[in-house]
Amino acid sequence: MNPRLGLLQPYPFERLRGWLAGVTPNAALRGINLSIGEPKHPTPAFIMEALHRGAAGLSNYPTTAGVPALRDAIAAWLRRRHGLRALDAAQQVLPVLGSREALFAFAQTVVDASRPCATVLMPNPFYQIYEGAALLAGADTYCVNARSAQGYALDWNGVPEAVWARTQLVYVCSPDNPTGRVATQDEWRMLFELSDRHGFVVAADECYSEIYFDETRPPLGALAAAQACGRDDYRRLLSFGSLSKRSNVPGLRSGYVTGDAALVQAFLLYRTYHGSAMSPAVATASIAAWQDEAHVRDNRAAYAAKFAALQPRLAPVLECAMPDAAFYLWARTPIDDAHFAKRLLAEQSVTVLPGSFLGRDAHGHNPGAGYVRIALVAPFDECAEAVDRICSLARML
Repeated sequence: MNPRLGLLQPYPFERLRGWLAGVTPNAALRGINLSIGEPKHPTPAFIMEALHRGAAGLSNYPTTAGVPALRDAIAAWLRRRHGLRALDAAQQVLPVLGSREALFAFAQTVVDASRPCATVLMPNPFYQIYEGAALLAGADTYCVNARSAQGYALDWNGVPEAVWARTQLVYVCSPDNPTGRVATQDEWRMLFELSDRHGFVVAADECYSEIYFDETRPPLGALAAAQACGRDDYRRLLSFGSLSKRSNVPGLRSGYVTGDAALVQAFLLYRTYHGSAMSPAVATASIAAWQDEAHVRDNRAAYAAKFAALQPRLAPVLECAMPDAAFYLWARTPIDDAHFAKRLLAEQSVTVLPGSFLGRDAHGHNPGAGYVRIALVAPFDECAEAVDRICSLARML
């Protein structure tokens, strides 16, 4: 067995199941689960129809590079969405089976574990795939804490020069899971300058990029930030995106990787052996989804309505700022976050994720401790009922 498997910590939801085992929910109330970031809005019918049409291609093996029509559709969307001047669909875009598997596999492509103290940097709290990817690639991990007093900005300036010198890969999540914060142009510029100095690669996880609340202010993307810095080649930078949240198709497992052409081609080589070609049916449905924006605007409007109504309702009771983007409320708890989640299930039949389960003890504390992540993914009425019950418990504490 790979000895590094023993370094992996339980996944947050596995840990949550163990923590809540034996808890009897309040039988007088229907159960509402807001712990998992799984979109619950309906999948658009035209995507389902395209999936059915694409099934005719199941008699052929798909290619790892993907069909040109899909790469062209993704590239065209990226140019429209981020105002990119130059993006070669054939050399700089690669379809993947959702951003999760690609974010994991990419570390296996770029980490050189033969170098002393190979290190991967990641935000804290974070999406646990980053940690697992780094550890199984043979690297050490270094957590960059989110600072609550600075609106959950990451403490990049606190990373010692010696750590930067051994860093090979930096994961950035923007919009961030769990805080919903969007990285600024100045933060990207600093990372690009550090990448030039030390030679590390930046992996930008942008799977929440299309869930935001002001149609006039879409979140800044990593490639657009690079272009603004005169880095039209996107050197040492890859962006990872997905249809799961954008188009309400988490089961489709469809996303993309784009950026530095040399990195894309190296990743393609890895994936050729990894066995991760996209089904023709999924590719056909994905082309339809990337080419349509109306359903994405409708999706955003549904989230915007929920957040406009429910964040002001919760904030006076549990401190939670309106996020820049994504579909989470990151709420401060009056007691230990894990115990708050346990009481919430027992007394109000609502499930949320303790923030400490998403973080690690680093630099003196776990920045996820004292928070819960509330995923407003269910229909409006269900989310509203859950928020009212959360408020009821919080008022008693």
